[in-house]
Amino acid sequence: MRLRVLAAMSGGVDSAVAAARIAEAGHDVTGVHLALSANPQSYRTGARGCCTIEDSRDARRAADVIGIPFYIWDMAERFHRDVVEDFVSEYAAGRTPNPCLRCNEKIKFEAVLDRALALGFDAVATGHHARIADGVLSRSPDEGKDQSYVLGVLTREQLKHAIFPLGDSTKAQVREEAARRGLMVADKPDSHDICFIADGDTRGFLADRLGAEQGPIVDESGAVVGRHEGAYGFTVGQRKGLHIDRPAPDGRPRYVLSIEPVSNTVTVGPRSALEVTGIVATRPVWNGPADVPHEPLTCTVQLRAHGEVYGCRAQLSGDEVHIALDTPATGVAAGQAAVLYLGDTVIGSATIATAA
Repeated sequence: MRLRVLAAMSGGVDSAVAAARIAEAGHDVTGVHLALSANPQSYRTGARGCCTIEDSRDARRAADVIGIPFYIWDMAERFHRDVVEDFVSEYAAGRTPNPCLRCNEKIKFEAVLDRALALGFDAVATGHHARIADGVLSRSPDEGKDQSYVLGVLTREQLKHAIFPLGDSTKAQVREEAARRGLMVADKPDSHDICFIADGDTRGFLADRLGAEQGPIVDESGAVVGRHEGAYGFTVGQRKGLHIDRPAPDGRPRYVLSIEPVSNTVTVGPRSALEVTGIVATRPVWNGPADVPHEPLTCTVQLRAHGEVYGCRAQLSGDEVHIALDTPATGVAAGQAAVLYLGDTVIGSATIATAA
């Protein structure tokens, strides 16, 4: 069946090859680049770029080579509200957000998909490294590039209208194919870090928006061991950049254990104190083939992008997902996603609220 497909083209090699594959398969494809900043020069460029003027030009050139229509959609206001402002408010509340996950949820598969369907398109195609079959999301065979985690927040309805043409390919294969197709982005480096923080200084970015506010760094006993300029500049599990005045009695490194935004207090302690075996997560999304687990379900969970996978038992209780880990995890931060899997298949996700 010939589909009308909107191909989201970031200007990178993955989305270019994804669009080319869909067009070659005989579908009616239109390329679109998302302009996400009212001032694109303030966003990252070059090897660390994402959604800049440079990227829009690369996307247009790729569309010309493929031979498909190409447009630029201005999503700057929506992106600022749903991703940038959310990022700032989450840090202000003592949580650690994932802006790429939020961009997939709110921009690429909500705002863009809604507009695409309204315009008569059947589906949206992206260059994500993940597999999808009959609306079910699974991991990519390229473990190092797998992006099923940041797609785990999508609903079944959104996945039903999503196409990931790179699902069975490794990154190396994608680059080789891009070169064969004559796409100039074949050797373009992947984007890294946070696209809307031009210099990569997250703490400085937050300080500009939230202001400096000195507070104590305390150990587990409550003794003050240092000072900071804003609790929002820290995340659970952080070791570097703590500026602690006195070493731990045993001489071992200290890590951030918790962040309390109301009192503006950061608590530090040994790595062993970071270990958790129980997680409570909110805002669940059930998008896989399995039934909602009202009884404990044996599965696995991933707690951050490209992070370790843990065996667990997950159960829905009211509006919360309770996750009991088989082995302790460290550095589990509120605000991150807990994505549940059966084998390589995503069955659902939720936002981490507490861990102990």
